[in-house]
Amino acid sequence: MATKVIPEPKESGDVQDIALREALEERYLAYALSTIMNRALPDARDGLKPVHRRILYGMRLLRLDPGATFKKSAKIVGDVMGNFHPHGDQAIYDALVRLAQDFSSRYPLVDGQGNFGNIDGDNPAAYRYTEARLTEAARLLLEAIDEDAVDFRPSYDGVSQEPVVLPAAFPNLLANGAQGIAVGMATSIPPHNIAELCDAALYLIEQPKARSRTLLKYVPGPDFPTGGVVVDPPEAIAEAYTTGRGSFRLRARWKTEDTGRGTYQIVVTEIPWQVQKMRLVEQIAALINEKKLPLVADMRDESAEDVRLVFEPRSRSVDPTLMMESLFKLTELESRVPLNMNVLVRGRIPRVVGLAEALSEWLTHRREVLLRRSHYRLAQIEHRLEVLGGYLVAYLNIDKVIKIIRKEDEPKPVLMKTFRLSDLQADSILNMRLRNLRRLEEIEIRDEDKRLRAEKKSIEDLLRSEKEQWKTIGGEIRKLRDTFGPKTPLGKRRTGFAQAPAHDEAAIEEALVEREPITVVVSEKGWFRALRGQVADLSNLAFKADDALDRAFFAETTSKILIFATNGRFYTIDAAKLPGGRGHGEPIRLFIELEQQAEIVDVFRYQGGRKLLVASKQGRGFIVAEDDCLANTRKGKQVLNVKPPDAACAVATVEGELIAAIGENRKMLVFPIEQVPEMARGRGIRLQRHRDGGLSDLKTFEVEKGLTWTDSAGRVFTLSLKELADWRGNRADAGRLAPKGFPKNNKFGNKAGPSSAKGVED
Repeated sequence: MATKVIPEPKESGDVQDIALREALEERYLAYALSTIMNRALPDARDGLKPVHRRILYGMRLLRLDPGATFKKSAKIVGDVMGNFHPHGDQAIYDALVRLAQDFSSRYPLVDGQGNFGNIDGDNPAAYRYTEARLTEAARLLLEAIDEDAVDFRPSYDGVSQEPVVLPAAFPNLLANGAQGIAVGMATSIPPHNIAELCDAALYLIEQPKARSRTLLKYVPGPDFPTGGVVVDPPEAIAEAYTTGRGSFRLRARWKTEDTGRGTYQIVVTEIPWQVQKMRLVEQIAALINEKKLPLVADMRDESAEDVRLVFEPRSRSVDPTLMMESLFKLTELESRVPLNMNVLVRGRIPRVVGLAEALSEWLTHRREVLLRRSHYRLAQIEHRLEVLGGYLVAYLNIDKVIKIIRKEDEPKPVLMKTFRLSDLQADSILNMRLRNLRRLEEIEIRDEDKRLRAEKKSIEDLLRSEKEQWKTIGGEIRKLRDTFGPKTPLGKRRTGFAQAPAHDEAAIEEALVEREPITVVVSEKGWFRALRGQVADLSNLAFKADDALDRAFFAETTSKILIFATNGRFYTIDAAKLPGGRGHGEPIRLFIELEQQAEIVDVFRYQGGRKLLVASKQGRGFIVAEDDCLANTRKGKQVLNVKPPDAACAVATVEGELIAAIGENRKMLVFPIEQVPEMARGRGIRLQRHRDGGLSDLKTFEVEKGLTWTDSAGRVFTLSLKELADWRGNRADAGRLAPKGFPKNNKFGNKAGPSSAKGVED
C-alpha cells in the first residue's frame, strides 16, 4: 500500500482539507517505523541499537581504546550527543552505564571507572564523576571500521559521517543480548556464552543448513552475567530457540551450610539476572513479617563483593528443598526471562529469527566485511605497487631523472613522457626525499614489491574462492574463542542447568501459609469470612441487614475450600485468602468468576480422596472423585453439565451403600448406590423421575445406620432399612410420599454431606 504524501500549503493562506484518518495513519506509521528502526530493535549483524553504536563509535574517535587513558563520561556523552545522537544526555549516559555494568552485560563493551551502580539497584554517579574507555570486546566490534568494511551515512546534521553497522568481529547480538519495546513489537534476547557461540558458528560454517535444534549441543541455553540456574526442560528450551519465542525459568543458586548440632542454614550465592538485590531483600523481609513464609525464621544479607543471602529455617526438621520452593514461588529468587528474538534482518526488516538464523546473519555479515576489507586492501596494494614501480624507474635512471628535474620548468610531464610513467608515479618521484636515494632503499623497494605481489595474489585467490573465505572467517572465530574461552575468567560459563525438584503441589502451598485452625462462615447472601480458631458458638455473630448464617465449618489456613454452584461448576479458594472475622466478610463473587444468574449450592472443605454425588434439578447425576473437582482458575471447573432451565441443586459425600432422593413433590426414593456410575464430567443419568417439579435434595447412608434427617426444630429422625421398605426401589423410579415428620423444606437437614446448613461441621 503506497503512502500518501500530505501536500504542504503553498501560501500562508492556502488551507487544504485532508481526511483525519489518512493523516493519522501516515504520521503514526512514520512514528512507528522510526521507533522500530532507530530506537527499539537491534541490528542482527552487530546486535546494537543506534544509540549504542554511536556511543562506541564516538569513543573510538576519542581514541579510548583498551589500555588508553580514561576520559570523563561527560566528554563522551557530549561528543556523542553533539555529533551523532541529538537526544537527551541522560538517555545516552544511561545506555553508556548499562554497557559498563558487569551484572547487566555478559561481556561489557565499556570499561568504567567510578560508580556505575551496583546489583543492589543503587544509581550510578553523575557523568561528571565517572570515566570510561572501550573494552576488548568493543574493540573487536569496531575492528577494521576504517578499511571500508561497512557503509557510512551522514549524521543528523550532515556535518560528519556515522557507520550504518559495525564490522562486528564479536557476535554481540547473542553474546550480550538485547531488550527493547517498539510500536506493536518488542525484543528480548538474553546473553549467551561466546565460546559456545563460536563452536556453533564453526559448525554452521561446515553445515550451513543446520537447524537450531542441532546447534543446541553447542549452545545449551543462555549464560547470564549474574549466574543462576535454568530449570526448564530441554524440550522447552529447544522449542524456544527454534521458534525464536519463549522464556527461561531462572532460579537463584543456593547451597546448604551445616551450622552444627543438626542445624543448618541456606546461603544464596547467585540471584536471577536483572533482579535488584536490595528490592529482593526488602520483599523477603516483608513476607517473613507477614508470616507468608512460615518455614523461614530469619534472613540476613551478608553480601560484600559477592552475593550472600543467608536463610535460617524455622526448625531443623524443615526440608531445605521445600523451604526454597516456597521462596521461589513467592519471591524474585525465581524469575522468568523472556525470549523474543525480534531483530532487524539486514538492518531493514523486523523479523523473529531462531538461533541458527541469528548466527547465520552474523556469519553472512562477517563474510561481507571480509570481502570489503579484501577489496580495500587490494586497492591499497595496487596503489603502492604503482608507486614502487615509479621508484624503481627513478633508481634505474637516477642521473637522467635528476637532470630533467634540474633543467625543466615543468618536470612532471617530461618524466611521464620520457619513462612512460603514470600521473601517480610522476608525483611520487617528485615528492621523494633525497635521503631515499641511497642504494639500500632500492633493495628495500624490491623486497617490498615482492611481498606486496605475493599478498596481492593471496587476496585474489581469497576473493575467487568461497571456501577460502569461510576458512579465513573460521580462523578468526577460533582466535576469538581462544580470547574468550571457557578457561578465562570472563569466558567461563556462569549459568547452570538443572531440573526443578518434583514436590507435591499441596505440600508447597501448605509451606506458604502458617497452619492455624479457622472457622469458615458463609451467609445466606454469599458473604465469606474466616474466624480464628474453631468457634462452635456462632450465636453472637453479626451479619448485614436481611442476611443471616447459612453454613459454617471448621478448616485450617492451609485448607482448600470447594464451592459448588448451580451452573454445575466447582470453584476452589485457598482458605488463607478468605477475609478475617472482623466485619461482615466479603462477597464470594470477589474470589471467583461466578455468572450473575448462578447461585451457590454448597460450600465445604476439601479433604481429598472422597467421592461426591452431584445432581441437577431434573434428577440427573453421577458420582465424581473429589480430586477431580479442584479448579486451577477463577473460572472454576465444569463437572455437571446442565442447560437452562435445568440447574445443579445438590451435592453429597458418598458414605454408604444407599442413596435417598427427595423431590419437590415430596416423593422420596431409596435405591442402591451401585446403580449410579462414576464419571469425571458429564450430564449424568436419571436418579429419580418427577412428574411435577424436580429434585430437591439427596444424601447417602449406610445400611446399618439407616436414614437420618433433622427437622426445623432440631429433632433427629432415623428410619431403619426395614422401615424404609416402602420407599426402596431402583434408580429412575418416582418414589412415594415422604414419611411422617420429614421437613417441609424437603431437605435432609444435618446431612452426612460436604457441609452443614445452619450449623458447624468438623
